[in-house]
Amino acid sequence: MLEGRYRIDAPIARGGMSMVFRGVDTRLDRPVAIKVMDPKFASDPQFLSRFEFEARAVAKLKHPSLVAVYDQGVDGEFPFLIMELVEGGTLRELLRERGPMPPHAVRAVAEPLLAALGVAHAAGLVHRDIKPENVLISDSGEVKIADFGLVRAVAAASTTSASVVLGTAAYLSPEQVMSGSADSRSDVYASGVLIFELLTGQVPFTGDNSLAIAYQRVEKDVPPPSRFIGGIPPEFDELVANATARDPEGRFADANEMGARLRAIAAELRLPPYRVPAPQESAEHVSASYRPAPEPVRQAHAAPAPDAAQHTRMVTAQRPRVPDYGPVDGYGPPDQPTGLRQPTPFQTYAPDPRQTRRTTLVWVAIVAVLTLIVGVGGWWLGFGRYESVPPIAGLTADQATAELREAGFDTEIRQKASDTVPVGGVVGSDPSAGAKIGKGSTVAVLVSSGKPRVPEIAVGDQVSKVNQLIRDAGLQPVDAGETGSQAPKGTLARVEPASGTVLPMGAQVKVYRSSGAQPVKVPDVRGKSTEDAVSALGSAGLKVGETRTDYDKQLEADQVIGTDPAAGSTLSRGDSVTLVVSNAVKMPFVVGQSVGDARARLQNLGLTVQVQQLTPSDNSVVIGQSPGANSKIAPGSTVNLTALP
Repeated sequence: MLEGRYRIDAPIARGGMSMVFRGVDTRLDRPVAIKVMDPKFASDPQFLSRFEFEARAVAKLKHPSLVAVYDQGVDGEFPFLIMELVEGGTLRELLRERGPMPPHAVRAVAEPLLAALGVAHAAGLVHRDIKPENVLISDSGEVKIADFGLVRAVAAASTTSASVVLGTAAYLSPEQVMSGSADSRSDVYASGVLIFELLTGQVPFTGDNSLAIAYQRVEKDVPPPSRFIGGIPPEFDELVANATARDPEGRFADANEMGARLRAIAAELRLPPYRVPAPQESAEHVSASYRPAPEPVRQAHAAPAPDAAQHTRMVTAQRPRVPDYGPVDGYGPPDQPTGLRQPTPFQTYAPDPRQTRRTTLVWVAIVAVLTLIVGVGGWWLGFGRYESVPPIAGLTADQATAELREAGFDTEIRQKASDTVPVGGVVGSDPSAGAKIGKGSTVAVLVSSGKPRVPEIAVGDQVSKVNQLIRDAGLQPVDAGETGSQAPKGTLARVEPASGTVLPMGAQVKVYRSSGAQPVKVPDVRGKSTEDAVSALGSAGLKVGETRTDYDKQLEADQVIGTDPAAGSTLSRGDSVTLVVSNAVKMPFVVGQSVGDARARLQNLGLTVQVQQLTPSDNSVVIGQSPGANSKIAPGSTVNLTALP
């Protein structure tokens, strides 16, 4: 429960700075979406102030395509936002399911999106993070945009590094990349990139990392979508070009101006009305069937969200499949290229008057037989020998295996990490539920191995093998460059986080490649404690292989005399050195003690004692000692005492 009012029921999705849950406003008995920010923001007054300001500003906006904001607050270490629960899924999930959209479907998504942005722009608000993940499609076909103001709130946080690119690299405008500034024209740029992706199924720029992607847009124009998908009307190429001009002055002034141009294009092309289908296999749909017992928000927040691509098998069999985007014939003039195949009339043929009735009947019979053979063969090749993979998510491994074998498939068991399915439970299948494959094919039963954890790997392993192991664990390998290592050049040096670390599904694991052993100089550690010397050597890239003791009259016990090889020697990074530590004994002050007490004390230090006294008695008092107090002497040395009487 948050603030004793908002009950968290199930996770929906995880982002870089927050998690989204489905929940209930128990006071109003209303389903809500709950965005819980990372706890690091709770102690940041700048973030909290901006977070509250942005929430208030967005809550004032009224438009059916804006996700409504109901409440915001901080419960303990968790800042949160209470929003309208949109039952459906994200535009990203829809693109993954169905691929690129035809123009009439793009218009159906972009028009309400731009209308909602236009309302915000008119009120002086900028979204700053337009992308498919922030566009929601409801089951009733409504298009809504979420997460207004969050990027600006995070930017204000003192916990946010100045080097972090705020926003999603694939959609950032050139001015956001270069200066971090953004206005309504930055949202226009991101909307143009979004329309490009809807038309082509890909973003215009790709690269090895976010910064490489971001900086490409500073130097390159967004290419026309028709270069990637044939038949896209030139009007859409022009719309994308105007929205993504590198100079902000060359773009539409705001989303209202861009939306007006889109409506004009729709009228020119006679694009038909269209209801956008919600993604069937969405994280929101999965969360609706995933209802854990109520628990404290800290536990719920710590539980990573389910990955829609892995757990949506549970809802596949329960929801009817919505028809695809189209095509829709006749939405443009006959001479207008629309990207849709135009109907081709069949050619008519007049019968040959010279044919006899018998010849006609023979040919009819032959055609009928051939049609039957071709029909049966086509049915077998196209459908008869194929079978749909049944849904098995949520079953036990034995039940899933029996279900698949009953459907005519061979099976194998494979492990797959899961944030939500307990160890041993079935996450899904490969191929996924609903896929049509040949009878007798092998279907893998994906059994949960628990929450994703960095796999056990060894220094010196091939990087390609390591990357595959990380992907198999449900995580994302990221090339972190080279670092010095004893491992052969180009092989694995190390990974971060370390092997065995539990991470959320899809989290990144940095993979460092070895640049080979680097030469280092042995540092001077004389006079340091053993602990400090080991630390200094480690910082230099060296290891302590063994430790030996020796006597040095200038150093106390446990202080380092030196190393072997000596300080200044050149070694390879990762080599071992021997640490030489002083074993000197510090001579105590025993004058005034009895001979018996002084002897016992010195012998406990490993020293030999000789006493000069008139009468041999342990009760005599020591009046002199050699060596003197605080002298540093070798172990086993002889100490001379003088005593009276």
